[in-house]
Amino acid sequence: MQKRRLIILGLKAAIIFTSFLFAFLLRFDFRIPPEQWRVFSELLVPLLIIKTIVFWRFGLSHGWWRYVSLSDVIDVFKANAVASLAFMLYVVFVQGLPGVPRSVLILDGVFCFLLSCGVRFLTRAFRENYFPSLNRHLKDRDRVLIVGAGNAGQMLVREFRNNPNISKTVVGLIDDDPEKRSRRFQGIPVLGGQEDLKTLCRMHQVKEVIIAIPSATRRQLRPILEQCQGAGVTVKTLPGVGDLIEGRVTIQQVRPVDVEDLLGREPVQIEVERVRSFLKGKHVLVTGGAGSIGSELCRQVARFQPSKLILFDNAESPLFFIEKELAEKFPDVPIVAIIGDVRYRARVEAIFDEFQPQVVFHAAAYKHVPMMEHNPAEAANNNVRGTKVVADAAHAFKAENFVMVSTDKAVNPTNIMGATKRAAELYVQDLSRRSKTNFVTVRFGNVLASAGSVVPIFKAQIAAGGPVKVTHPEVTRFFMTIPEATQLVLQAGSMGKGGEIFLLDMGEPVKILHLAEQLIRLSGLTPYEDIDIEFTGLRPGEKLFEELLLSGEGITQTAHEKIRVARAAFCNSERLAALIEELYQAERALDLTRVRSLLRKIVPEYLPPDLKDPNYQNFLVEADRRQQGSSSVVVLGDRSRRSEPPPNKKVG
Repeated sequence: MQKRRLIILGLKAAIIFTSFLFAFLLRFDFRIPPEQWRVFSELLVPLLIIKTIVFWRFGLSHGWWRYVSLSDVIDVFKANAVASLAFMLYVVFVQGLPGVPRSVLILDGVFCFLLSCGVRFLTRAFRENYFPSLNRHLKDRDRVLIVGAGNAGQMLVREFRNNPNISKTVVGLIDDDPEKRSRRFQGIPVLGGQEDLKTLCRMHQVKEVIIAIPSATRRQLRPILEQCQGAGVTVKTLPGVGDLIEGRVTIQQVRPVDVEDLLGREPVQIEVERVRSFLKGKHVLVTGGAGSIGSELCRQVARFQPSKLILFDNAESPLFFIEKELAEKFPDVPIVAIIGDVRYRARVEAIFDEFQPQVVFHAAAYKHVPMMEHNPAEAANNNVRGTKVVADAAHAFKAENFVMVSTDKAVNPTNIMGATKRAAELYVQDLSRRSKTNFVTVRFGNVLASAGSVVPIFKAQIAAGGPVKVTHPEVTRFFMTIPEATQLVLQAGSMGKGGEIFLLDMGEPVKILHLAEQLIRLSGLTPYEDIDIEFTGLRPGEKLFEELLLSGEGITQTAHEKIRVARAAFCNSERLAALIEELYQAERALDLTRVRSLLRKIVPEYLPPDLKDPNYQNFLVEADRRQQGSSSVVVLGDRSRRSEPPPNKKVG
């Protein structure tokens, strides 16, 4: 710091000396008479003292090396004006030297002002790399192209220049605005439009592209991302407008492009006031509250100030962590975390009796398709009976609203998981006809980044060096983000009148192969070269394409532009109740063949893989052998290890 101050002091003295000398030289046509040299030498020391003191008083000893702006120029002008006036007064009233040209005093002030500003601007220009040929270290930096020459792009360029810790250099800007073509912003040229992106990346040896268009939609981002990936460059983007604070953009806000940006569809926006009136001041119960959907539901619900939020799950550690997180983020919301199983009627009824929940979000379910094919009794017991137990309790304790989280795999199911979720849908819809509780269902597709979903699996496979395993080259799925899914659930709960199945406008289905290729590219690698993709074949119960609607389920638009509602398809209540009871008895006895048969009766559209297929037949035999073999020692008569515990009327 002391060394820096000495350098600044020396530079100031040099500027003052040079300005005064140049004023004399210009006044006398670069031929200074001997008597004027005497005047120059006698005035030089007083001039240095006066101007140094004035400049110090005006604060010009700071900020020389990096920043200069219009306000700095004004400060320099004021300081030079005062210093020149003080020097003139000294010459007239103190020194009293005869023959001092007045023009020299004026020229000295002008030259000192210009040199002071010029040195500052040159210093900033050099520090901000306006002279790349003079900065040899710039050749070793990664070359960056910025898409968007608007305010965000220009501020990003300034941030690159001002931050010496960034080992990157901006080579150009890209913008589709014709008026910006061939112009320069912050000294950086606009090289072309988005259609030129791939060519420019190769021409200028670009290593990274930053998308500086905060208002761009995901649909607008997709073609840019595809060009960047085609050029083999790393892509990053700025947050959306809602995430930027007062329009300020910094390099710290640049984030890698995520798989969510590749969906090409915009997230759902909920009607905040409607949802607030639905949840504020209510006792809210979330089953499966420690799961991917359930935990995000709890976060979203807590924002609307419920009078109590009850988390119910049988996973101890995840429940501990979500309770801790919510307690820290929402200290004013009473949080109750309860360990338990939705299949235990006594436990569930004790919770309803003690806390009297007014709104119930039922997110507890087994969801992994291949695993549920191996464990059909547990799938039916948890997804069907568990839903029935919670729904019956909501009806018995007069909850106001019950929202069931369902899946697109319940539509024309080909697997156990989908069939059990469809059976649960049927029971909830049937119960809504005779209950004062508003029972509704929310049906959506795959959720990005949920536990065990395809994206985390692919990322783990890429991190391990591959191969990335895809079941079939043509398999497609609908995708949504976890926040979108939970917002839809909240919106549906606030809109439901009873019996509806709400659907999200999920856009176009995504081919899983394309998703795998995009994830590999986002990791900075090349598909089929750096990371192989291996096709493993569809697993038992999997479909190539998922659907959101059953035949006969007419749909109507709701007041929300992204949400539709399917017409309820009711069935015979007595027959449904009898079949579900039979299903429960088959589960308890671990009669897996009977479980599958009863699911086909409850859900007529359930079409499992061809039973004549020897591969599927072998799969069934092996699955039954494993489950029966591991469970035979605990099954005695009609009693099993899943028998209910004694009633427990108090949870605490």
